[in-house]
Amino acid sequence: MKNTHILCHYSEIALKGRNRSFFEKKLIENIKKSLDKDSFSTVKLFGGIISFELTPAAKEKKIKESLSKVFGISGFSFAVKTNQDIKDIKKISLEAIKEKKGKTFKIHCSRSDKSFSLTSNKVNNIVGKYICDNTDKIVKLKKPSITCFIEIVKKEAYIYVKKEKGLGGLPVSCAGKVISLISGGIDSPVSSYLIMKRGASCIFVSFHSYPYTDEQSLKKIHNLVRMLTPYQNKSTLYMVPFANIQQEIATNTPSSLRIILYRRMMVRIAQEIAKQEHAQAIISGDSLSQVASQTLENISAIEQAADIPIFRPLIGMNKDEIISIAQRIKTFDISILPHQDCCTRFVPANPATKANLKDVLQAENNLNIKKLIKEALIGYEKIYF
Repeated sequence: MKNTHILCHYSEIALKGRNRSFFEKKLIENIKKSLDKDSFSTVKLFGGIISFELTPAAKEKKIKESLSKVFGISGFSFAVKTNQDIKDIKKISLEAIKEKKGKTFKIHCSRSDKSFSLTSNKVNNIVGKYICDNTDKIVKLKKPSITCFIEIVKKEAYIYVKKEKGLGGLPVSCAGKVISLISGGIDSPVSSYLIMKRGASCIFVSFHSYPYTDEQSLKKIHNLVRMLTPYQNKSTLYMVPFANIQQEIATNTPSSLRIILYRRMMVRIAQEIAKQEHAQAIISGDSLSQVASQTLENISAIEQAADIPIFRPLIGMNKDEIISIAQRIKTFDISILPHQDCCTRFVPANPATKANLKDVLQAENNLNIKKLIKEALIGYEKIYF
């Protein structure tokens, strides 16, 4: 039996009240962008369900891969559409169940169209009896081998026997744009993924010390952004030269404060890019007390350089939790490849773990901050994915 439609369900969007239509439209827009244009035709929206009619050119495997990376979808299913005639519903349900292996089954009907004369339970009973009369399968209401889902919507019915799990969350770009500071490590790609899940789209900014670091380290950043891009359909990456800034900091400031001063400069540069991109916040992969720069004192000293919010999606996670997500989204294998992070240059033997803001500000008096920011912004490379 050939599927005629793909049904996309959402959950969190249903709680949005008067703003619900905005989120629904954004989700439909994102789904359309993720699919090949020749794989679907008409789109319909029912309560909590978005229906896409499949074309003969549709490839279910490719559609499944695409929809599995669309935030806002709680689940999706390939289905067969029919009319509301119970005879047709019985016939298609029988065909669908016959194609599945297993001896036990149940019927699960949802009826959003209350004008349909039969209740959900009545449909369950009628279709269930018909399956029993025409197969050797047995009804089992708890943990059956096969569940046949019947969706009764306005003037139509959809039948399917498998649900694919979606990512949930909110549609990307419904919450605006953010600047994501991305390095070659494990944490920052995961923080980007999590902020996308809350509806923000990421503009990626990475700092490098090329040619003092190798070209492979640059390609690693590209590959991480390439891996994250399907979650938001397209991405922009700013590759910002940082070697001169590091040299200035290493030459003119106390060694114990270098990491703090590096990161404060990164924040300032990211803010300037945020202005260009109309982004409203900066995203960092910090996890509290994971490394010296991520103590409460040092986080506070770094954040003082910012005029816009800095969000830290990983702040309460431990490394194992972060790695688990990285493995699931397939950034982990890229992140663990050898690379030369710009912050590994001029690393002090004993970095400050509880920086005093007064000392940090005094150290910055030895730097021409505006000049360094301007030079970095002139030298960046902008890459589109």
